[in-house]
Amino acid sequence: MKLNDAPGINSLTLLRIYYAATLLFVMLDYFLSINVRLAFLEAWPQMRALYYLLCFACLGLMIRQPGWSLWIATLESMLALSLLIVTMGVRVMSMSEQMLRTGTGLITISEIVNFMLVAGAAWVAYMRGIAAVQQRLGTGS
Repeated sequence: MKLNDAPGINSLTLLRIYYAATLLFVMLDYFLSINVRLAFLEAWPQMRALYYLLCFACLGLMIRQPGWSLWIATLESMLALSLLIVTMGVRVMSMSEQMLRTGTGLITISEIVNFMLVAGAAWVAYMRGIAAVQQRLGTGS
C-alpha cells in the first residue's frame, strides 16, 4: 500500500502537517531545549529563529496556494540539506588542535544522530518532491 493510497491522506496533506508541526518543533526547541528540526543552526540562534519563520511562511503559502505545496517543500528541503551539509562540514573541517586536545567543540554522538535524522527526513522529502515534480512534468521513469 502506497502512502497516497491511504484513505484521506495525500502528499499535500502530509506536507502541510509536516510544516504545521513546526509549532511543535519550536516548542521543543525553545521550551525543552530539544532541537529536532534545525540542529544545523544550533550555533546561530537568530538564524534558527528566521528559519522557523521560513517554515511557517512555507505553511502559509501551502495553505494559500495549494498547487505550490510540492515546489515549496522541495525547495525548502533542498535548502535544509544544503545548510546541514555546509554547517556540519565546516565544523568537521575546522577542528583545531585545542579541540582535539580537550575534546571540546567536537561533534558529539547526539549531534551525529540528530544530523542523521534531520538529513534523512530532508532527503526523503526532497526525493519525493523531485519524483512528484518529474511525474507532473511527464519526465519521470
